[in-house]
Amino acid sequence: MAPWLFACFGRGRGRATASSESPVGNATADLIVEEQRRMGPVLVELFSSQGCGTSPEAEAVATQLGRGGLGGDLPPVAVLGFHVEYWDYRGWKDPFGSSVWTVRQKAYVDALHLDTLYTPQVVINGRAQCVGTDLDAISAALRSVPRFPSPTMQATFQKPAPDTLQVSFTGASGSQVAGRADVMVALFESGLVTDCDKGENKGRVLTNNYVVRRLEKLVSVKGISPKKNLSASLQFTLWDGFNAATCGLLLFVQNSSLHTFGVQQFQIPQDIL
Repeated sequence: MAPWLFACFGRGRGRATASSESPVGNATADLIVEEQRRMGPVLVELFSSQGCGTSPEAEAVATQLGRGGLGGDLPPVAVLGFHVEYWDYRGWKDPFGSSVWTVRQKAYVDALHLDTLYTPQVVINGRAQCVGTDLDAISAALRSVPRFPSPTMQATFQKPAPDTLQVSFTGASGSQVAGRADVMVALFESGLVTDCDKGENKGRVLTNNYVVRRLEKLVSVKGISPKKNLSASLQFTLWDGFNAATCGLLLFVQNSSLHTFGVQQFQIPQDIL
């Protein structure tokens, strides 16, 4: 494999990689619009770093997306923020950075046939990608990627130990997936504020939302049907200062090509025992 290229991009660099659609008649278009209304949110994964000077702008865009602030004809969005660690050498060590998220980003680089590992990058439903500050490209990709119904899972929460969160899921995926599919669950945290005193963002107060703190595979299934019932449990090891009020869970289904086939969000009960 060739050596990896790294880049930290600003506004307007690069275009969205997404499939195009053919024009359709008015009647067909109306049916498509109605069908899209029944679909679940689109998964937007932001790969960023506190050591990248343009990542804070992308973080602000992702926060707007997650809160539905861009409006217009864009579909609902679920956001996950993965902080990579490969800019730490510039002087600021991202407290949320992990080489595990870099490995995940590299998998997308391979799947989307790219030759550069860069920040800030957004990957949309595992099928399109663009620079995380390029609103036009992000909007175009959100409109063009296929959407799927949300899974219909029920979640039960327990804390068997002070530093452990156990979640049991049961329900259907809501989509048809040929071949092997992984049901993934991310534990994310919002409202994180960091005073950055080194690196490219020296002197800035950085705000991060939807930051993935844990990502676990709930179950792998070969051949998922929309109504096939799934039941499984997993445990998350919690960090110091964990606060259920600022955290949430996101469940999503991906195939071996890393395409996303449905997203479901869960709030964590604040009175969990």
